[in-house]
Amino acid sequence: MKNIILSYFQANALLVARDKGLAEAKISPDLGLSIISVRLDAMGVHLTQHVVLGWEEVKSIAGSPSSCYAIENGMAQAIQFYSTKTERLYSLYPTSGAPSMLVSGIPMHRIKDTDPHQDTLEKIRSIRPVVGQVLDTATGLGYTAIQAARTAEHVTTVELDPAALQVCRLNPWSQELFDNPKITQLIGDSYDVVAGMESRRFTRVIHDPPTFSLAGDLYSGQFYRELYRVMRNQAQLFHYVGDPESKSGRSITAGVISRLEKAGFRLVKHAPKAFGVVAVK
Repeated sequence: MKNIILSYFQANALLVARDKGLAEAKISPDLGLSIISVRLDAMGVHLTQHVVLGWEEVKSIAGSPSSCYAIENGMAQAIQFYSTKTERLYSLYPTSGAPSMLVSGIPMHRIKDTDPHQDTLEKIRSIRPVVGQVLDTATGLGYTAIQAARTAEHVTTVELDPAALQVCRLNPWSQELFDNPKITQLIGDSYDVVAGMESRRFTRVIHDPPTFSLAGDLYSGQFYRELYRVMRNQAQLFHYVGDPESKSGRSITAGVISRLEKAGFRLVKHAPKAFGVVAVK
């Protein structure tokens, strides 16, 4: 078995099983991707033949609804990494399905009335079919790249901060990012990386940047012109902008649409289910 990753969802289920006097319980060791049976006794939870998680550790996880934990040698370690490059803290945030990532406390996926997996599917649907060469400008947990690679010829994904990829490596839902030969990872600022790419290369671009306050240059007219340059004729772009019904979302969306049109994009329109806009070269 690979790394055992637990959150308060699994920890609470274990405590309930213990309080019922059960000698065995079923939990997911990988945040919902699979189910295993574990033995319970006074010592704690026997996750494997050699790994026992004590009840105090289980209680600690159950009391931390904003963190996911890697279990090693019977100890629980929160999955979080501080980046000296960006001076941001990256951590894995549990949901009832695929986890999200917090960057300095800000979730990188929609988690209200949806989950990160469904959020990703909506983005992909907005420019389907996702085929040919795909550019994913912000790797994050890799969900977009993984989903795009289901149908695309190849996906190139760019991540600013190596600390984010450290979180990815411990996230069970991100493993295909490292295992799928159809995905190429690049490290760097998309603003600079895209500027160095060849022209007319991509048939689909998924631009899901951090919030405007964290990455304003990725919302600039200059960056949109570079995206336009690296796209083939008739290529489609999805650009995440946030809740279109919020005051800030309306303002940001209006500016994004205006700058995309000035950069040369056409058929620029709202994609409300995906909280973004789509455009065609």
